Amino acid sequence: MSDPDTILAETQGAVRTLWLNRPEVKNAMSLAMVEELRTALAEAEAEPAIRVLVLRGKGGTFCAGGDIADMSKARQAVVEDGDDPIARVSTVFGELCLAYSRTPLALVTVVEGGALGGGFGLACVSDICIASQNASFGLPETSLGLVPAQIMPFLVERLGYSEAKRLAVLGGRIDAAEALRIELVHEMAQDVEAPLAATCTQILRNPPEALAATKELARLARSTPADEIVPIAARAFAKAFRGEEGVEGTTAFMEKRKPEWAVK
Repeated sequence: MSDPDTILAETQGAVRTLWLNRPEVKNAMSLAMVEELRTALAEAEAEPAIRVLVLRGKGGTFCAGGDIADMSKARQAVVEDGDDPIARVSTVFGELCLAYSRTPLALVTVVEGGALGGGFGLACVSDICIASQNASFGLPETSLGLVPAQIMPFLVERLGYSEAKRLAVLGGRIDAAEALRIELVHEMAQDVEAPLAATCTQILRNPPEALAATKELARLARSTPADEIVPIAARAFAKAFRGEEGVEGTTAFMEKRKPEWAVK
């Protein structure tokens, strides 16, 4: 990436870590940060060597949600021809969540400190969420007279309708233990580095095309009737079985060796 201001990118082997880097405002997401996150995602997806994307926050906090300052500026702008500046800002963030939810890369979030509003949403779109014991998650929107708008589909998908509605109506916070109980978080640790390393190692045992196809099939399966999924799944399986990864994987299994992509 070329000199980002609000995020920092670090690459170690096949793993790229994107650090939210506005610690002075607890990594609140400005429009500039949203744009840089979109660019960073596109760049990672374009690099064949990158297979895992990790989102973290600098300064001991994951993300305090959307930057109210940007929203306030939009509120002062004039609505013209039905184009509401506030709705436009909201849409930009929604498109960010959508892009990260649909990435073919494995997506891991590491939450330390607070994950509020939009930060909560980013945790929900990840494939795997690891939290420190001091992590907390919250939806403060309703307590501010607002709506957790763009993250709501991802809350419902991750937590289910009942739990998502409960948390949104309460407008309060939950700690890491509660987040683990409701399966927002997949692992909790005092030191997140060890489980993060183990998670990335395990992900890299799987080849990238099969992982991407599996994520896409899971996305379709959540909203498609089972009888319609059967032929889609059959075509996906046949394509994978005939592909280079499928041939190598099944051959390695029969030959009792590790496939070529496996972590040595």
